[in-house]
Amino acid sequence: MRKFIIFNPKIIMDDWGNVLKFGKDRSSAAEYKNNLLKKAILSYLTTHEEATIADLSNELTWSVPTVTKLIQELKEEGYLTDLGKLETAGGRRPNVFGLAADAFYFLGVDIRRRRLEFVLLDFKGYILHKKQEVPFVLENTPEALEQVCQETEKFISEIGMNRKEIIGIGFSLTGRVDSNSGYSYTYFNFNEIPLTEVLQQRLGIRAYIENDSRAMMYAEKTAGVVKEEKNVIFLNIGRGVGVGILIDNKLYSGKTGFAGEFGHIPLFPNEILCSCGKKGCLETEASGLALEKMFVEHMKAGETSVLSKQWKKGKEILLYDIIQAAHNDDMLAISLISEIAEKLGRGVGILINLLNPELIVIGGTLSLVGDYFMLPLKTAINKYALSLISKDTCFKISKLGDNASVLGVAMLIRAKIMNIL
Repeated sequence: MRKFIIFNPKIIMDDWGNVLKFGKDRSSAAEYKNNLLKKAILSYLTTHEEATIADLSNELTWSVPTVTKLIQELKEEGYLTDLGKLETAGGRRPNVFGLAADAFYFLGVDIRRRRLEFVLLDFKGYILHKKQEVPFVLENTPEALEQVCQETEKFISEIGMNRKEIIGIGFSLTGRVDSNSGYSYTYFNFNEIPLTEVLQQRLGIRAYIENDSRAMMYAEKTAGVVKEEKNVIFLNIGRGVGVGILIDNKLYSGKTGFAGEFGHIPLFPNEILCSCGKKGCLETEASGLALEKMFVEHMKAGETSVLSKQWKKGKEILLYDIIQAAHNDDMLAISLISEIAEKLGRGVGILINLLNPELIVIGGTLSLVGDYFMLPLKTAINKYALSLISKDTCFKISKLGDNASVLGVAMLIRAKIMNIL
């Protein structure tokens, strides 16, 4: 029978390897070793999906009797399932084993500036439920955090899930996030204890937080356009600009988790105050927020657009509105998007010169524009990046769209628990 995990607030944040429980007595040295071996089997099946006892014995260099015993125990505990006989050319057909999809579940929550998104993964990593476009306004207030918790509880209730079966919740959040310590330094930073601890105490489920760009990078690595590439930059271009970095096939977060604040490199000699408190940052002239401001300024100057009526009625012009206008061949939208892309290309050229990536994945809201954005971006990159370095860099547009961040953070918490990061 499966052993449910009851949240214990005393569990330290980096102790993810002990979330999965096995056996009746964890105090003995023999039981401890037994549990380590079981975790290794689960980790192997997480990345290989299925295996025979012979496969596991060869890959993990353990004896067949040892593997057979562990497989039987994992089946009894509800973690593994027998998938049937392996088709072979002749001889005895071995049984194939894989993860039991219903052993436990992982919940991902994407906290966006204007909405929340949810996804539930099963033990094998497949999407079971998702919910998008939940209205929300991101503010650094206790009320906004409470709304996140309430909407999370509502989602769990709507899908009819037993809370004890959800082994962890991952929250994707913009800004400076230290996933190791559990602190968020841009939003929800009004408590002395880590944000993860606040969420755990409020929801009663193990919590994990990650920067949205890194979550998107991981989604592309596990379920997106990244295939064999091991050195990749994910460019997240929305109202702000951030990057997720993959080096030697591992997520790079820096010493304290803040790597990837691409939008705050000082690139322009202007006096525009950035949200970070400094002037001249990339985001001040090459971001979705900058595009919104530029668009309104041009409307005030008398230029026309398909959005003119909306603006004259006093309605806010948002990034999605401008993108839709570009798709409708609005010349003002196309012109300003091209200008933003050219400026952004200067910064991307710097990234290429520094990191020499195999692949750059373009994601985030502005990636939805297509060629109106990509062509001027590539032209600027060719102009500012060293050709010897950039000639081997490929570009792909994310196909995960708005699902990238929520899927990525759910996959990340699964990877931490299954020990495959």
